[in-house]
Amino acid sequence: MINIGVNGVTKEYKEGTTYEQVAQDYQKDYEHKIAMVVANGKFRELSREIGSGDEISFLTYHESAGHKAYVRTATMIMMKAMNDVMVDDKPEKVKVEFAIGKGYYISIVSKHEVTDETAKRVEKRMREIVEAHIPVQKQSLPKDDAIALFAQAGMADKVKLFRFRRGSIVNVYNIDDYYDYYYGYMLPDTGYVSYFSVEAYEGGLILNLPDKKEPEEISEFVPREKLFRTLRQADEWGSKMGIDTVGDLNCQICEGKLNDLILVQEAFQERRIGEIAHEISERGGVKFVMIAGPSSSGKTTFSHRLSIQLRTHGLTPHPIALDDYFVNREDTPLDENGDYNFECLGALDVELFNHDMSLLLAGEEVELPTFNFKTGHREYKGNKKKLGPDDILVIEGIHGLNDKLSYSLPNESKFKIYISALTSLNVDEHNRIPTTDGRLLRRMVRDARTRGSSAKRTIQMWPSVRRGEEENIFPFQESADAFFNSALIYELAVLKQFAEPLLFSIEPDEPEYHEAKRLLKFLEYFLGVSSEHLPNNSIVREFVGGSCFPV
Repeated sequence: MINIGVNGVTKEYKEGTTYEQVAQDYQKDYEHKIAMVVANGKFRELSREIGSGDEISFLTYHESAGHKAYVRTATMIMMKAMNDVMVDDKPEKVKVEFAIGKGYYISIVSKHEVTDETAKRVEKRMREIVEAHIPVQKQSLPKDDAIALFAQAGMADKVKLFRFRRGSIVNVYNIDDYYDYYYGYMLPDTGYVSYFSVEAYEGGLILNLPDKKEPEEISEFVPREKLFRTLRQADEWGSKMGIDTVGDLNCQICEGKLNDLILVQEAFQERRIGEIAHEISERGGVKFVMIAGPSSSGKTTFSHRLSIQLRTHGLTPHPIALDDYFVNREDTPLDENGDYNFECLGALDVELFNHDMSLLLAGEEVELPTFNFKTGHREYKGNKKKLGPDDILVIEGIHGLNDKLSYSLPNESKFKIYISALTSLNVDEHNRIPTTDGRLLRRMVRDARTRGSSAKRTIQMWPSVRRGEEENIFPFQESADAFFNSALIYELAVLKQFAEPLLFSIEPDEPEYHEAKRLLKFLEYFLGVSSEHLPNNSIVREFVGGSCFPV
């Protein structure tokens, strides 16, 4: 028998007991299913055996790490199900692409059409696998053995990925005879994945899963056509460049093709900005370009580049930051924790904004405010504007797509743009890169450079930032007249050099350590490259420095 500490209380268990067996003794005390444990300050899968002197606590599906384990395990079950039922119509390629709302889009390249019947067959097989409670087993293989295993299985994307792996060991998972690789922790058996549905969508499948807020509920899939088209366009562009995965990107770096890749993708973005400017000029009557998007999307650089393109169409753009319409600090609403809520619409003086914009639209001269972030008050410094026939306001802020912000302005006077860093690159075909990870790394690097903020502080703030995005930005995506994807396929290889030292500064005993460790592990997949060859108007320059714009 050995002693361990469970939630601070000493308990005695037989040697060889797993964390899962311990968790079963405590499940009744938790509202949601236990997914993982924290043992001696480290995340551990439930399938592992306890050790003498362990101090453990539990993580459920309601916590981020537990929810991620649920998503990975559900994805692997789906891949096995497809492998089992699509024998006669075996796809040439299956790729977990991106999230659409709470669903995950899986693209399928096949000679056979993906239909509702395909989705039903896959979902039925998934439920059989779940009901069988098959162990999700992990093996730590020498890298060369893992490469040989996946080469035999025809998973060339994993072979390419492991070619650049510095470690000598690879953790490989299997469900019965199906083997796959997932970066991150997994659940102990298939029976843990109780909530899911599958449906056909746009030539592929949608895997609907619960979110961590309500881990026992599956929301109805709501298509977001504009978002989907933008993501699909980025994915198709990457495929044309021969870059679907991190392994592909690393190969191009090794082959000396990075400079060409940078120039081509920057040109691609500039072309898209030019298309948006052309659409604005052709519409006629547009006086307010409203730009909104989540944190670290590159809104500032985009607004400057769009303004340059608008000038080529004979328009005279004037930038306005919605932040200048913040209410005075003492009038700022508070969140549930008693902290200032700068993300909500109530943090802006909506009445003043509409008053000023309506006067400008009527041809009157208006003195615009400037918000002093040090004093927490609006100031007037003689910034007067009057709109002529060719003048146009480029307004940037998180509420730009919400018509409640600009309720007094005619719809025909507004052109709304949604911008986000919609990462299309995958680690491999079954391991997607969440767009939030790319934005978090962008913000971490920028805040350290411009505000002296630590990586610890950025990680601390991120959940609050994400809640604000979910409430104030994402619901209005589809109302945009145009979408712009600010992600650059090479950028994580550049950000790596700046982010790693910041993440290593977080100590193991700090609450943010687990997230820092996860991001460091993720960055290990990339070959790092210098930022010296980036154009000075690149959106990445907004974060790493060296931009020609005041960002």
